Amino acid sequence: MGPSPAASPLTMDGRDWGILLFLSVLWGGSFFFVGVAVKGLPPFTIVALRVVIASATLCLVLWARGMPLPFERRTLGLFLTMGLLNNAIPQTLIVWSQTHIASGAASILNATTPLFTVLIAHAFTRDERLTPAKLAGVGIGFAGVVAMMGPDAMAGLGTNLLAQGAILIATFSYGLAGVYGRRFVQYQLPPLTTAAGALMGASLLLVPLSLAFEAPWALPPAGLDVWGAVLGLALLSTALAYALFYRLLGRAGASNLSLVTFLIPVSAILLGALVLGETLETRHLVGMALIGSGLAALDGRPLRWLKPTPATNG
Repeated sequence: MGPSPAASPLTMDGRDWGILLFLSVLWGGSFFFVGVAVKGLPPFTIVALRVVIASATLCLVLWARGMPLPFERRTLGLFLTMGLLNNAIPQTLIVWSQTHIASGAASILNATTPLFTVLIAHAFTRDERLTPAKLAGVGIGFAGVVAMMGPDAMAGLGTNLLAQGAILIATFSYGLAGVYGRRFVQYQLPPLTTAAGALMGASLLLVPLSLAFEAPWALPPAGLDVWGAVLGLALLSTALAYALFYRLLGRAGASNLSLVTFLIPVSAILLGALVLGETLETRHLVGMALIGSGLAALDGRPLRWLKPTPATNG
């Protein structure tokens, strides 16, 4: 049965856009952390450590605030499903794919997340329907990511179809997770509680896989750089990021939140220029302009500002 058409579309204010930009920095850093971690640890073990450390951190924060985790059967099912869709499936596939394809090609494929999300949200929600402006904005933003990554990344597409298909499955799973995660709003669970519960659900799924397939106790000792990357991945790109993710999901919806994948390469390139002294090339600026235009089309406010105000009789 299709969704009934009657709810007001979800939009973002200035604070929401600020959180989205900060999320792009946190998740942009995850590609760097994973790139270091895969030098010393296998994929399941990296993702299991990521969610276990993050969930334990958030549970400590909840305990310090006197906020208990709800362990009813209903919420446990939600936590497990969200942990599967938003963590276990996509993060494992992305980490594995990063051992087979270049980061530029991975960034382009990762930018398909908004497309999958708007299509899934259109099918299953009433207030995130697909509009021509939304579809155009997604297309322009994706073109911006492609332009920013450049021809070398485009040349990498098609060289390892299995790894690239894994990223597309991951982005589809992220789209499902964004829409499914709105159920937590219906039960009025605090964002911090939701983040901790979903990461605990992911931990229950991923730890047995790591133990069964990778025998982490038998691995050679990893270096300090690998463990530092795991901690950065867990604390910044997971614990903090998902606390913000669930806060924004209830306010702005899955489609708007998925736009963070357009901003991740922008954040990575700007951080490289500011921190590492890397050069901003013309293609970077063109890509950023296209991404900005796509986000403006999706937000809708610039178009509304350009419309003439109807004259009133006075």
